[in-house]
Amino acid sequence: MFKKKLAVLATAAGAALLLAGCETTEMKMGSQEAKTVATGSAAGSTTAGASDALQHCDAPLGTVSLVENQEAGWYTILTGEYKLPPTANLLRLLVQQSNCFVVVERSAAGMRAMSRERDLMASGETRGGSNFGKGQVVASDYALSPEIVFSASDAGGGGALLGGLIGGGRGRAIASLGASVQTREASAMLTLVDNRSGVQVAASEGSASKTDLNLFGGIAGRHGGGSVGGYTNTPQGKVIAAAFMDAFNQMVVSLRAYRAQSVPGQGLGGGGRLSVDGAPPPSQTTTPKRRR
Repeated sequence: MFKKKLAVLATAAGAALLLAGCETTEMKMGSQEAKTVATGSAAGSTTAGASDALQHCDAPLGTVSLVENQEAGWYTILTGEYKLPPTANLLRLLVQQSNCFVVVERSAAGMRAMSRERDLMASGETRGGSNFGKGQVVASDYALSPEIVFSASDAGGGGALLGGLIGGGRGRAIASLGASVQTREASAMLTLVDNRSGVQVAASEGSASKTDLNLFGGIAGRHGGGSVGGYTNTPQGKVIAAAFMDAFNQMVVSLRAYRAQSVPGQGLGGGGRLSVDGAPPPSQTTTPKRRR
């Protein structure tokens, strides 16, 4: 009986190699292997414990605010199904650690806090010299908008298929092992818009994947050996964080070599170069005169 159990475990281990291939338990971000993602802290231009994989700028390119579409389907899944906080919390850290932008507060909670302090000053409740007067809020030059394009979790369907083909006790062991192999992957997008003109300055996409392997969670756990299934249940948030870091890194690389788009002879919003039949040339259009 003991030899038979050893044979089952050996077969299951072989199946694990088939399922996992060359995968490791390390996070993969783009073409790099990330051991730490979105870690540490930032204070002004000083950072501590930041990931070595994060791109860095010598000087900020301007101020930026984080804008999330909370009515989008991906946001509902993020906060509802995965129980994760808003992506803005993650991006604030990444952006400040990179020193590529100065982050300004525009969240609903943050704006309420700023208004509350001004209301207290206006009512005379704050100490003298508190200086919460007008004209101090820093403008947001750019808006950074995140979006999760794709996020999936595979609970080891390949193992279940192998188990069905083999059948018997060994087949059940392989199917059980397959259920303990989970591949998570996510793809994220970032867009950067100039707040003064409304022109999209940059856009980028990032991806990340991770395979977790638990050799004994599905087998030993059923035979009183104690379940270690938590080892395989790495939070989906870690993959999403890596995807956003990858997207931000791609954007920073492009921004370092940034050249503004221009429309020769027309300028932005001057009519464009793709003329429509019957439309007057841009040079012949007139701007309505303002009433005095």
